[in-house]
Amino acid sequence: MNYKHVSYLWNESEAKKIEHDEVALLIYRSNLLGADLRLTNYGGGNTSCKVISKDPLTGTETEVMWIKGSGGDLGTLKKSGLAALYVDRLRSLTNVYRGIAHEDEMVELFNHCIFDLSSKAPSIDTPLHGFLPFKHIDHLHPDAAIAIAASKDGEKITKELFKGTIGWVGWQKPGFDLGLQLKNCLDENPGIRGIMLGSHGLFTWGDTAYESYINTLEVIEQCAEYLESNIAKKSPVFGGAKISAESPEKRKEQAAILAPVLRGLCSTHTRMIGHFTDDARVLEFINSNDLNRLAPLGTSCPDHFLRTKISPLVLPLQPLEDLNDANAVKAKLENSFSAYREMYAEYYNTCKHPNSPAIRNANPVVLLYPGIGMFTFAKDKQTARVASEFYINAINVMKGAEAISTYTSLPRQEAFNIEYWLLEEAKLQRMPKPKALTGKIALVTGSAGGIGKAIAKKFAEEGACVILNDNDEGRLAAGAIEFEAKFSKDTFTTAVIDVTKKDTIDKAFAHAALYFGGIDIVVNNAGISISKPLEEHSEQDWDLLYDILVKGQFLITQAGVKTMRKQGVGGDVINIVSKNALVSGPNNAGYGSAKAAQLHLSRLNAAELGGDKIRVNTVNPDAVISDSKIWAGAWAEGRAKAYGITVEELPSFYAKRTLLNEIILPDDIANACFALTGGLLNKSTGNVINVDGGVAAGFVR
Repeated sequence: MNYKHVSYLWNESEAKKIEHDEVALLIYRSNLLGADLRLTNYGGGNTSCKVISKDPLTGTETEVMWIKGSGGDLGTLKKSGLAALYVDRLRSLTNVYRGIAHEDEMVELFNHCIFDLSSKAPSIDTPLHGFLPFKHIDHLHPDAAIAIAASKDGEKITKELFKGTIGWVGWQKPGFDLGLQLKNCLDENPGIRGIMLGSHGLFTWGDTAYESYINTLEVIEQCAEYLESNIAKKSPVFGGAKISAESPEKRKEQAAILAPVLRGLCSTHTRMIGHFTDDARVLEFINSNDLNRLAPLGTSCPDHFLRTKISPLVLPLQPLEDLNDANAVKAKLENSFSAYREMYAEYYNTCKHPNSPAIRNANPVVLLYPGIGMFTFAKDKQTARVASEFYINAINVMKGAEAISTYTSLPRQEAFNIEYWLLEEAKLQRMPKPKALTGKIALVTGSAGGIGKAIAKKFAEEGACVILNDNDEGRLAAGAIEFEAKFSKDTFTTAVIDVTKKDTIDKAFAHAALYFGGIDIVVNNAGISISKPLEEHSEQDWDLLYDILVKGQFLITQAGVKTMRKQGVGGDVINIVSKNALVSGPNNAGYGSAKAAQLHLSRLNAAELGGDKIRVNTVNPDAVISDSKIWAGAWAEGRAKAYGITVEELPSFYAKRTLLNEIILPDDIANACFALTGGLLNKSTGNVINVDGGVAAGFVR
């Protein structure tokens, strides 16, 4: 099969393996549809199939509908994500339906229709599939179809384009009534192959999984071809270019400088994580003459604006504006953010119902910077990234609709009724509580191994986004592979950092700003150890120790504080120092004195940065040998020689000299860092936590 605008992914040999299992074919078809974002959005749309099964209560044959459950994603759908319902019970709910004013009460009644008690909770779209007679049904949100559905002449275009083979149902909030409207459309137009939902999406179907799949592809392909031919005729699109895009390098440079400022402005309610894109489709829209006309209209498809908010904020900045004075930039943008919050509050107050949930975060999600690109901010990286993807979908829809007619968005009241729907609120309330570090971004130096890796893992496990880094590219690549096996691409990114070289530090912090929006936690962990008698210590040894341990801590902290001050929401600096900062020992002049300098630098920074709500604390480990690059070299030999023991005896030697007789592991240091950042010690700064098993000589007081 040859398609230009959609991907034909059906593999006959794979399908043949499950040809006698309709539910397995449903999952297979769903995964194929979800794999092509031109067909549907992440988490959007739903699919179903109807099969004859034996009723476990009566033993008689009964029709059962399997449908994607609430909150699932087609691309990753498994059987556990499906809901299974008795079709006859679902359809019998028409006997108790009291009309559109009582829509929400029907959702609880779906539970009385459940066939498989272990299946997923049914979604609000369940009756849309249940009232149609077809064995296999696809409901998707392809940009090409929504562009027609969201155009002023959408119904007329649908009839002409498909010559009456695709029905039309005007905008209606998803629910029981919309299911009845779909059935009515089919009854009035027998033989149609699908239904277009105004401002919403597309329904298509078939008698088999394959027939439904092909029907879906063909209808969307036809929509896309129609749009393409009309877009080619309407040149230029979006009224033509008003400004030119800057070079890719300049776009990223400007975005990296600005992102922390925007993050701070978007985080007045909840600390946000950012995403940036300068995708060509975004640039075409934000650089156009029609930007200021179309952007305020907002999006059409409910799936879009639930993630992007009712409309974006267009930033009042020139592409090459000087952004280096963060306070001046912030002052310039504050009026725009205030105006947006006021607009959102007015939207809420004008449209709210007596039982509406309280107003949510009034800050924008989508921020458009003409000439540069698009920022999105949300509670975590995945949500921010998906919001970006959805707004690109919205741009595609506007482009197509404008080429064939005039783009129309949902009326504000209809949009509000979706955004503040009590059922949507209930779904939000059921979501797991955020982890302690959700919304935080951490950079731990030397995090490809040893203590640094343990800290980075702990932070990621507790919800933080992490910039994994090292000065050894091979070690960093190995660390990234390990993280990929455990965490998603939305949890971490990598950067090469040599803490003695400011240019690598600046590049890493710019990357953090572009990828996540900024920095909240800096952990100075990168280190080196040299153990030699005084007479054997060279000037080179001394300089190396002080460059990495002291200068490195200074440069990293300096860069981190610069970003934190741009954000204006405080932050954490944790310095991994050592028991040796407090305890004198043999053959340790360079290392011990450098560690002492690190400790006092921590105190000095704590005293200076308190006014910015940036807390600076120290963790003093001792003898953390496991997975340590330091201990793999001459340091272990030097310490063993100093104590007159073998290298193999070092762990037990260090444990025995502690009050608790414990071997210290990287995870122990990671736990101390989490204790300082996890929320219970928010009023602690300038402190030292010893994680050494108890070395009395190292007691701070």
